[in-house]
Amino acid sequence: MNRYKTISKIGEGTFSEVLKTQSLQDGNFYACKKMKQQFKSAEQVNNLREVQALRRLSPHPNILTLCEVVFDRKSGCLSLICELMDMNIYELIRGRRHPLPENKLRHYMYQLCKSLEHIHKNGIFHRDVKPENILIKQDVLKLGDFGSCRSLFSKQPYTEYISTRWYRAPECLLTDGYYTYKMDIWSAGCVFFEIASLHPLFPGSNELDQISKIHDVIGTPDLALLKKFKPSRAMSFDFPTKKGTGITRLLPNMSPDCLSLMCAMLEYDPDERLNASQSLQHSYFTEPRILERQHRKIRITEKSNTSGSMNYFLRIAGQGRRQQALKTIAEPPTHYHAPAFPVELPKLNVPGVTKPLPKFRSVFPTPGNNGKLPVLPSVKYFETKVNTTTLNPFFGNGGYMAGADSRKRFPF
Repeated sequence: MNRYKTISKIGEGTFSEVLKTQSLQDGNFYACKKMKQQFKSAEQVNNLREVQALRRLSPHPNILTLCEVVFDRKSGCLSLICELMDMNIYELIRGRRHPLPENKLRHYMYQLCKSLEHIHKNGIFHRDVKPENILIKQDVLKLGDFGSCRSLFSKQPYTEYISTRWYRAPECLLTDGYYTYKMDIWSAGCVFFEIASLHPLFPGSNELDQISKIHDVIGTPDLALLKKFKPSRAMSFDFPTKKGTGITRLLPNMSPDCLSLMCAMLEYDPDERLNASQSLQHSYFTEPRILERQHRKIRITEKSNTSGSMNYFLRIAGQGRRQQALKTIAEPPTHYHAPAFPVELPKLNVPGVTKPLPKFRSVFPTPGNNGKLPVLPSVKYFETKVNTTTLNPFFGNGGYMAGADSRKRFPF
């Protein structure tokens, strides 16, 4: 970390603190997530779920970019250098008197659903989707803090701490770890409501109160649905019957499509709850889908018009034949330039490192490799005295990174 200068402290959580830092090499600002736990080896660092998840999920426009892993062997300190964002969703809506315009709400929720679709398709679910872990920079939304994530293919029950209580799905509250990736959709639905209304939907003071608040809005589920859950040793299913006020009454000014999607994301039964891909196809997101297709066509057109593309050369050849047939005056020779689109970067030469780094097994198994764990490229780690390798980041000045609790409103 001797190549970074600490500018300020952004926040602190149970397992880490987050600092705003500036690189002494390029002058750019970064977010440094400094782990409180000490690590004994590079293998332990490589097997950290958050490190493996961010490496697997990158690059994606709606996932926080991990730029560098800095591990000091002597002290055992680990720091994750990530892109710096402007703020999180909670900071965006905190203190507002009026909700965001629905177009902006739609824009943010579309990006959140895109991030969830990406991580679920890559065999990972987040388990801690909440406003503090959803970051904003110039209207671009990114999901961060993958410290609680798990593999979709890992064996139940999950016994570790998961998700802040207010955003915890019913199956997480009613069972001892028998839940799936659909819990992320429930959490996103709670965030959806909070952005729209500027206050949390289910602010329970304990787990029993949390279930009670869910039933106050959605209603008590019937016995047939409750039987689908494996009962928790700490939670009785003998709930008083409640009809529920419904979400629609709480958001009278929202559009029917908005309420329809929100209710579908907050289905009590996880089997009936939409997944991320289905959410993206909802009529509420018709406009973002059209805009996305238009932007994709523009990018394809721009790419095909660059001097390095085959279509460009074919068009030039066709024009030449037509000009010769018409006996027109020859044009001056065309000067071709390097491709305008990204190309493969040259291999990085790391000073001070002579022997190859070992490869480590992934902690996120996939079902398509005969039960064997895929081998992932190793994270480059160095002692702080040695220059480290920095990947190409997309940074700017900002002020926030996920992973730190900027407030104390949540009991854990």
